[in-house]
Amino acid sequence: MMLTSTYTLVALSIEQASARIGLQSLLERWRPHAWLHKAPTTRELELACDALRVAFDNCYWRKLDKFVVPALRRAGVGGALLAELDALTLAAIEARADVHAAAAVLDPGFGAALERCCKLLLERLEREERELFPLARTHVPSEAWFAIANQMLAYDAWQNENRGYASGQVAAGALAGNSRRQNASMASSRYATH
Repeated sequence: MMLTSTYTLVALSIEQASARIGLQSLLERWRPHAWLHKAPTTRELELACDALRVAFDNCYWRKLDKFVVPALRRAGVGGALLAELDALTLAAIEARADVHAAAAVLDPGFGAALERCCKLLLERLEREERELFPLARTHVPSEAWFAIANQMLAYDAWQNENRGYASGQVAAGALAGNSRRQNASMASSRYATH
């Protein structure tokens, strides 16, 4: 059972690292001082908002929130910490709304709002690693870790299957269409030469 909790925490740490890298690269690219000498174009603002959406989603839709946080709530521990983490998320949601509002009117405060949103999410990630992971490690029962690991594996399999299914359908449709075009092309060239 200890191996199961270790596997799960390592998988969650990888997910955390990926979310952190996304936020840090977004911050590096779209820092407020980047536009001190030149106002961003509408297209640049759209790209920044899209990048923020992806980074935000990577922080918001994590396995930690889907599987570990509910286990902690069931165990009846970490209520104050979870409330503080939820408050950070709500503040990040408000900051994200400020980013979109500023982008819509080409407000120079756009960069500061984006930076605020990213920093709130980074703070949440850090507190999870520093406080939530150790709490989960000590208070989530071993049988719950086994269930969490199974849920995570099932979730990954579901995502991979659905990703593969959609692209498989597209690929099969493209091959069928390409095959029909090739057959029609061959038939017309046969008739054209005879």
